[in-house]
Amino acid sequence: MTALDIHSLGGGDIRTPHTVEVLPRVVRHATGRNAEGKSVFLSTDDDDHHHRELVYKSSIATINYSTYQHPAELNGDVDIEYAHENEPDISVENGSACRMVDFAPGGASPMQRANSLDCTVVIEGVFRMILDSGEERAMQRGDIAVQQSTTHRWVNVTGNGLLPARILVVPLEINDPHAGGEKVQRKLGLPRRDAVWLPSHKTEDGPDRGRFAKFHENDYWESEF
Repeated sequence: MTALDIHSLGGGDIRTPHTVEVLPRVVRHATGRNAEGKSVFLSTDDDDHHHRELVYKSSIATINYSTYQHPAELNGDVDIEYAHENEPDISVENGSACRMVDFAPGGASPMQRANSLDCTVVIEGVFRMILDSGEERAMQRGDIAVQQSTTHRWVNVTGNGLLPARILVVPLEINDPHAGGEKVQRKLGLPRRDAVWLPSHKTEDGPDRGRFAKFHENDYWESEF
């Protein structure tokens, strides 16, 4: 995969080979066992990953690893081969995934929810995590969010929206969640949006709606993360 254009919601482009500039490249160290049963490094790489542009190129997900069954099958390194050849869905039935998501300066996600248990760790920067209840938290480097099929959105506020940021997301499969005795459905409102509007992104005539459609707080989409 060649370099990608990552658009900053604050204006301008960021040229990046898989990750947003300024942020360090993601290096994966995969281990296994040799014929003697001793642990060894199978590979160390920074480019053998799947990549997915998100939110009108204001962020990019690097899928570092995934499994396709539970318990995971590790014999013969079939898990490594599978992860190399297959890009996982948002959440993996009977499996798992590991994603690093880089946000451009001022990058934000729409309100979203996936039917999964997501363990999300802030690796670099500062984020606002906003819930559909209106509650929110500021999350800094090292903070973790345990998201139980949570309807939420992310806003990168690092350096007042002038710097990139990164989160690590590990989604795990769950049983269908219930609230008040009713099964909680995944919320799908308007057609999936891959664009958001921020007050800071304006032209002389107002928001540049040709590039970033306005995002409403009550809009939902099927989660990309």
